[in-house]
Amino acid sequence: MTLPRSAVRVVNLGQIPYGRALQVQQHYVRQHLDSLTCPHDQRPNTLLLCEHRPVYTVGIRQAPYPSEEEERLKGLGADFFRTRRGGLITFHGPGQLVCYPILSLGCFKKSVRWYVCELERTVINLCSRFGIKASTSPDTGVWVGDNKICAIGIHCGRYITSHGLALNCNTDLTWFEHVVPCGIVGKGVTTLSRELEKEVSVSETTQPFLEAFAEQVSLPGSMGSLHHTLRRLLSESHLNNTRVSPCVKSNDWHSSRAAAQDHHSYIYVVFILLLFAVIVAGMVLGYMRVKKVDEGQDPYKIYKQRMVPEKV
Repeated sequence: MTLPRSAVRVVNLGQIPYGRALQVQQHYVRQHLDSLTCPHDQRPNTLLLCEHRPVYTVGIRQAPYPSEEEERLKGLGADFFRTRRGGLITFHGPGQLVCYPILSLGCFKKSVRWYVCELERTVINLCSRFGIKASTSPDTGVWVGDNKICAIGIHCGRYITSHGLALNCNTDLTWFEHVVPCGIVGKGVTTLSRELEKEVSVSETTQPFLEAFAEQVSLPGSMGSLHHTLRRLLSESHLNNTRVSPCVKSNDWHSSRAAAQDHHSYIYVVFILLLFAVIVAGMVLGYMRVKKVDEGQDPYKIYKQRMVPEKV
């Protein structure tokens, strides 16, 4: 996919409750809606990366999941959310790399089918980096044989995307045994760790995932390749709050809050300094008046003399 002179932010949220992640997504969606008339290079295209506590989520087809089913799943110790994404029920939890691309498809290609295929290709690319042969099927997502390794469910309104994909790294698969994942009967789930027969954590997967995504998102020749820029970003900042080139920005949600607090602290310090200056000026003027070495030099008296007209 081609990204014409558009910025991409990588925001690592860490482990975050699902409800909070929904709020963060809506924050960036609103930014997009407020910038629809802006040039592509000013659109806030963002990749949100995170992990969740155990949670079951369902998409827009919610009929198969009445309140009784919701309570049963909550009884297992997981949260439960009804969302606006596509697809049926799935599980998110520790050991799963979740990516929510908040993108304006107007900067790429205005096709939801194309966008989902690009997400699938990104994950297939990632799996190949680990030596795993993955593929697509008539059912959305990425598969290793008959086992799904990555679930994909998106929402797209006014060509602004939200929700995204969940890649199983070293997820506890027993959570999936209580549901029919994505409503697909007769299929299983797997993880990178199971396929490789060794532990593969979310942190180990994050950089290869971003590089795989970057290979799918190339900038025009005059701007260079997002792939190389992103690799430099990862090596220099390790997903910390560092701004790198006009092509890619990396932020952290918590770092942004800290930056806002720093800004407020700066205003407070300036206010204190101004208040101190006013107090010192008052003390100096008071000292000059009390001293009265020469009453004619009293600044208050001089000022009063200048203001009162002379009597003729």
